[in-house]
Amino acid sequence: QVQLVESGGGLVQAGGSLRLSCVASGRTVSTSAMAWFRQAPGKEREFVASITWSVGSTTYADSVKGRFAISRDSAKNTVYLQMNNLKPEDSAVYYCASRTITSTGYVYWGQGTQVTVSS
Repeated sequence: QVQLVESGGGLVQAGGSLRLSCVASGRTVSTSAMAWFRQAPGKEREFVASITWSVGSTTYADSVKGRFAISRDSAKNTVYLQMNNLKPEDSAVYYCASRTITSTGYVYWGQGTQVTVSS
């Protein structure tokens, strides 16, 4: 089992920045990738960004390209999401997720952290 704990959410004005953190604990040795998803009220959860654990290859949703950056610190079992030039439509609960070398999808999820961007 892997436990994920997010932090760093909050209230920010449009154009501002936030950095989310997600610390993984437990059986992290088999982690192959980690990702951030978000879910706004009344909407489905959507993919934001992902990073492979060994190489650090990144993938982004089109809506956040050029504004968000995902990174990881393997020694700390932590993944970050730097969010710049935030927009009101970025408001959502942000979830950290991880997948293993044998899983077909993201199988471990954090409880989420709220990000609210005011206009």
